[in-house]
Amino acid sequence: MKIAIFGASGATGTPLTKRCLAAGHSVTALVRTPQAFSLRDVVRVVHGSAYDAEAVHRTVAGADAVLSTLGASSLGKEEVLERGVPQIIAAMEQEGVRRIVVLGAAGAIPHGWDDQSPWRRWIAEHIIVGMILKNPMASQHVQYQALSATDLNWTMVMPPMLTNGRGHGTWRIGAQSLPPEASRIAREDVAQFMLQQIDDPQWVKKAVYIAW
Repeated sequence: MKIAIFGASGATGTPLTKRCLAAGHSVTALVRTPQAFSLRDVVRVVHGSAYDAEAVHRTVAGADAVLSTLGASSLGKEEVLERGVPQIIAAMEQEGVRRIVVLGAAGAIPHGWDDQSPWRRWIAEHIIVGMILKNPMASQHVQYQALSATDLNWTMVMPPMLTNGRGHGTWRIGAQSLPPEASRIAREDVAQFMLQQIDDPQWVKKAVYIAW
């Protein structure tokens, strides 16, 4: 399968790209700094930005599916998702590519914390999402709205805090909110789950929560 990846050089994008290659898929990655991309010799690299319609189009062209781990790199107000996701959607529609799986966040839409204990829910909604991660979560909400408005076969994977440690190979899933007492999950496990969704119809046109 031919897979286009956005955010391939990032903390979650790198293990995702490695898993795609290990599964035998052909990968095209849009990268801003190819010389710093550790997998540049084993994937087809398109040099450019998600803001660049022409570069995005070249990345998507010929793909069977699209994976994206794009997101804010700071707590400040950024426009990576606000500007990049519409470009990806437009390119997919023009190229006739239907399947896209994106990395979201548990606080991107309301009710993500409904199954947590009252004190955990209060901290998550008022401190983490409401204050500390206010800007990144607002961007994730924009991504959710943009995908929901399309006819693409999209899935948005919604984890809590991501860790850089070794994956467990197992996880819990929530259809409407995070599983009870969920607080973290390894990027490796999220990457594996995202890859599995490419040809799995269960979560098409839905957000799905994942955590340990």
